[in-house]
Amino acid sequence: MEKPEARKLGHWMVLVVYPFQGHINPMLQLATILYTKGFPITIAHPQFNSPNHENHPEFHFMATITALNSNCEAPFQQYMEEMMKVEDPHDRVAGVVYDGFMHFAQVVANNLKLPGINVRTSAAATLLLFAVFPDAHHEKCYISFPRTCEFESFNFGVDNSLDESTLIKFKNISHLKFFSLGPFHKLAPSASSSLLKEDTSCISWLDKQAPESVIYISFGSMVRMDEKELVEIAWGLANSEQPFLWVVRPSLVRGNSGDDLLPESFKERVEGRCCIVKWAPQKEVLAHGAVGGFWSHCGWNSTLESVCERVPMLC
Repeated sequence: MEKPEARKLGHWMVLVVYPFQGHINPMLQLATILYTKGFPITIAHPQFNSPNHENHPEFHFMATITALNSNCEAPFQQYMEEMMKVEDPHDRVAGVVYDGFMHFAQVVANNLKLPGINVRTSAAATLLLFAVFPDAHHEKCYISFPRTCEFESFNFGVDNSLDESTLIKFKNISHLKFFSLGPFHKLAPSASSSLLKEDTSCISWLDKQAPESVIYISFGSMVRMDEKELVEIAWGLANSEQPFLWVVRPSLVRGNSGDDLLPESFKERVEGRCCIVKWAPQKEVLAHGAVGGFWSHCGWNSTLESVCERVPMLC
């Protein structure tokens, strides 16, 4: 990890994390970026799907939130009030950075007169959904951005955006000020934030394959399918006659959490030209020279990681 700059007195940052893999990754990457700029970091998260504290010893983790939004506001405010009581007067909390799904954090920030920064961890196109509900009262706190120059002074090295046209459209609709940042995973190489154990043996298998010959298949941490769909995908891969690396996590098939999800006849057909794992170190896989394509569910993290490595996608 990049050596942090001198600690900034008066700039303690609290980040509120939504408890799913696609949201945890970019928030912890952003935390690492802020940490390298000298900000002490506290991570507030639910006990469900808790990130591994041992992978990030430089952060202080606070796992007192036990439910989402409707039940989160009171315990989070209580923690923040206690934190602000004991802090050094020269080392105050500077603001709350929260995942857009954890919008209760903005209410608490307002109550405590702190800046609240909303981080959208999905594609900008999702912001256009809010234009459909202009009168929904609770949506008004979703888009909030820093009002002090201290948050705007960082140069993240981004001159334009992957979804710039969508952001322009949203700006015209909302008339809000916002910042396009990222990709975080390129700006903050850090310890793994994976909730599932990564099988790194697939990297040594990739080392033995020809350049750009392997199809990488992963549908993320949440997608589920019927057994019929899984078998159909399996035979499609078998018939492709291409070497492939396939992530088949135990919870991928509805109603079947077992390890043996694929038919024996398929395994015999593809023996020697495939590697099947329960979970893969995806950034390392996509950066590997043997990978020539990515069959993806198009989660935003997967999309950014694939685009950054110039790997074509089947979506």
